[in-house]
Amino acid sequence: MSDKVRPHRGEHQALDGSAPDARPRLLLVEDDRELAPLLLEVLGEDYRVDHAPDGQVGLHRALTREYEVMVIDRALPVVDGLELVSTLRARGVINPILLLTARGTLADKIEGLDAGAEDYVVKPFEIDELLARLRALLRRHSEATPTIGIGRRRFEVKSRRVTGSGTDPIDLSGKESTLLETLARRPGRVFTRPELLSAVFDPNDTEGTVDTYVYYLRRKLGREVVTTVHGLGYRIGSL
Repeated sequence: MSDKVRPHRGEHQALDGSAPDARPRLLLVEDDRELAPLLLEVLGEDYRVDHAPDGQVGLHRALTREYEVMVIDRALPVVDGLELVSTLRARGVINPILLLTARGTLADKIEGLDAGAEDYVVKPFEIDELLARLRALLRRHSEATPTIGIGRRRFEVKSRRVTGSGTDPIDLSGKESTLLETLARRPGRVFTRPELLSAVFDPNDTEGTVDTYVYYLRRKLGREVVTTVHGLGYRIGSL
């Protein structure tokens, strides 16, 4: 099966003038040639799904795009599912992950959860159960009120507000908040302009839009909040 990213319905809608696709983005990392097409079809009703046929492609996808939730098979070629989950957690990816596996012993489940997965579904499974578990993961994740530390300040994701460091709270616009969150969730990682354009902005925007919003963040929060890595892109700084 091809490892190309399936086109997002929302991107096509935006190009023809329709409303953007508001469905959550989901990354499916599954190498089973029979199961993967079925899951793509079923999950595609409620999610914008990208498919990766092995752990290495899955790692690349997860580190270069933003997903609300991930479904990862445990027994993957190239990079094993447990190693993939552990690597993503070590790289600062905090989005909820559901593991699929044919191994259903208690020890296997504990191993998967300890690697960083939030849930664990044993094959064969009922599609309705998988969908319900994904809804529960997204609900728990959205009901949380994450706060990200940026130096001496705190970024309150839901309220789009930066507080601390002896200054009044600073409110951000939606795009400013999403850009700051994308950078801050992976400290130390350098994002290229195309990566930020894909993760944060609309399909019709240009790379100059990324520079404009970096300028907006610096104007509100100080130049130190975003670091320019010359020839590469941007990473989160400190305040």
